[in-house]
Amino acid sequence: MPFRDPAQPLNVRVNDLIAKLTLEEKAQQMLDQSPAIPRLGVPAYSWWNEALHGVGRSAPATVFPEPIGLGATFDDELALREATAVSDEARAVYNAAIAKNHYVKYGGLTFWTPNINIFRDPRWGRGQETYGEDPTLTSRLGVAFVRGLQGDDPRYLKVAACAKHYAVHSGPERLRHEFNAEATPQDLRETYLPAFRALVQDAKVEAVMCAYNSTNGEPCCGNEFLLSQVLRKEWNFRGHVVSDCGALDDLYQGHKVVKTKTEAAALALSRGVDLNCGDTYTQLPAAVRQGLLKEAQVDSALAILLRTRFKLGLFDGPHATPYDRLGPEVVNSPAHRALAREVAVKSLVLLKNNGVLPLRSDLGKYFVTGPNATSVEALLGNYYGVNGQLTTILEGLAGAVQPGSQLEYKQGALLDRPNINPIDWTTGEAKTTDAIIVVMGITGALEGEEGESIASAHTGDRLDYNLPQNQLDFLRKLRQGSKTPIVAIVTGGSPMNLAEVHELADAVLLAWYPGEEGGHAVADVVFGKVSPSGKLPVTFPQSLAQLPAYENYHMAGRTYRYLQAEPLYPFGYGLSYGKFAYSGLQLAKTKITKNQSVQVTATVANIGPVTADEVVQLYLTHPPRAGAQTPLFALKNFKRVSLQAGASTTVTFTLTPAQLALINAQGQAVAPRGPVKVWVGGSLPSARSLALGAPQPASAILTVK
Repeated sequence: MPFRDPAQPLNVRVNDLIAKLTLEEKAQQMLDQSPAIPRLGVPAYSWWNEALHGVGRSAPATVFPEPIGLGATFDDELALREATAVSDEARAVYNAAIAKNHYVKYGGLTFWTPNINIFRDPRWGRGQETYGEDPTLTSRLGVAFVRGLQGDDPRYLKVAACAKHYAVHSGPERLRHEFNAEATPQDLRETYLPAFRALVQDAKVEAVMCAYNSTNGEPCCGNEFLLSQVLRKEWNFRGHVVSDCGALDDLYQGHKVVKTKTEAAALALSRGVDLNCGDTYTQLPAAVRQGLLKEAQVDSALAILLRTRFKLGLFDGPHATPYDRLGPEVVNSPAHRALAREVAVKSLVLLKNNGVLPLRSDLGKYFVTGPNATSVEALLGNYYGVNGQLTTILEGLAGAVQPGSQLEYKQGALLDRPNINPIDWTTGEAKTTDAIIVVMGITGALEGEEGESIASAHTGDRLDYNLPQNQLDFLRKLRQGSKTPIVAIVTGGSPMNLAEVHELADAVLLAWYPGEEGGHAVADVVFGKVSPSGKLPVTFPQSLAQLPAYENYHMAGRTYRYLQAEPLYPFGYGLSYGKFAYSGLQLAKTKITKNQSVQVTATVANIGPVTADEVVQLYLTHPPRAGAQTPLFALKNFKRVSLQAGASTTVTFTLTPAQLALINAQGQAVAPRGPVKVWVGGSLPSARSLALGAPQPASAILTVK
């Protein structure tokens, strides 16, 4: 049959297969769990698969840090390497399953990854899945991740990636099936859409997932502006659109824009949704019979969808693609474990250090305590995979201590509630030691997706910004009357109020959800094998009182770009065991016209005692504009460098007209006018960054005529 012949043009093959299907069979192939068609020898196919930070919900695989941790690396080359490893394992897992004739859910090659929503509010439980609050950082890492997933073969996809959730989606989880996110034209084009555009146009992402919520009055999975005008026409997207799971039912049950399931199917298909995660598209034949759709519309959408399966080589027989020979030896291989450790190390953010870190690994005694020291949940975050070698933080620390030293462990405190037993031996014993390491924070039990976080009172969201009170009480007891150094290791996927932790502990290290090698990575940094180099990809406010209401999607007052108040920890901030100094910022031209680029150079020196990585960050500050909000700062570029003690290097960036442009109130890009301040440094160039110990940035004025 022509659809089985790899020598035939792609469109010929797709059309041949469609011509052989009944209307009912066509509808079934547009469901996320597409059944087999035995008479044509077409096996079942599961479109729904996850690879957020490693192959998830499937076979054992390498577990990398949660994406918010990858965001903290500010390293798109590292993101490319991680995604390449993930897609190698994805193919290997698929090849092994198909060899055993296993066609099951979460078993396909279409991975609904990455999540490139903007983490605009720390209350959102799924912010951990994103790369943070900045569109430039999110775009760079997202593009790299998609390229690593999809591979570089000119004919075949290694796996198909998916940009989600399109668009303007970041909570509240409890309301997501009925909520309308209202975004101004400026906020859409400046904040919420840039990463999606980059993945579509620069990375050629194969799929886009429409979100549960409405945006500006229309459900995202029936949104004419987002799906037709922007995605298909403006960005020229040629892949397929998939609904979030159950989102088409929301068209009549939550948003109530239609009355029946059949009408929901007709609306979604006519607006551009090709694949239904759910069962709404079982009603497509009825919609055709009722005159709500034409069968030709079904054929057109199915053709878009089937092209993805053909590009994956699923109809070309064994050994057709260069990826068909990937075997189980690559899954959680030593090389991939080493990569997971590298990502975790580079993701760790040192928030405070009064000189206690790095610890010597040969002290007389260490006391490890806290609810997350032995927690596997504290490694995983959400949308995770598993394997048989998950290294907890206690295990990592214990493995790094030298012979002759003692290490004692007691949990000491529960995750989110007071101890039931009133007798407490922990704090007394902890104080008879040389160093106390407290592993605290939150886990996926307290933050995550709607139905995942079983200890959350707010369906995964964190409407209380504080750490659990019992953990703070425990830390106070450890500190009371003791001068023993305390190192706080904090796990979690979102900003949290660490003000009291910062005050009580001698050092604070943010570990995020660091994956299978998290324990080793923490030990590498705590004992000085590696200098910490992670930077915050999201602002930590002092309190939620500094922010607008959670349901408010306007960017005014949000993220480092528009938050007027002084945060607890600024975006881009993170300490090092090195000490960096910036100087000599030079512009190739100090005056340019609106259509010109300009080269920016600056020198960064490591004047500290140890080799260390630094993330060099370039920000712009434009003069305020009448009639449109103007960012206080805007990240436009970044580069990770490694410098030995005493070494320096010159970093070069090119500022393009697109990077210099501003978005006006109508959502249009406009050239800047007047003086633009260019900053290059190791953190957001704010007073708070300097107060916390970040190096003084270098700066210069660029005049745009």
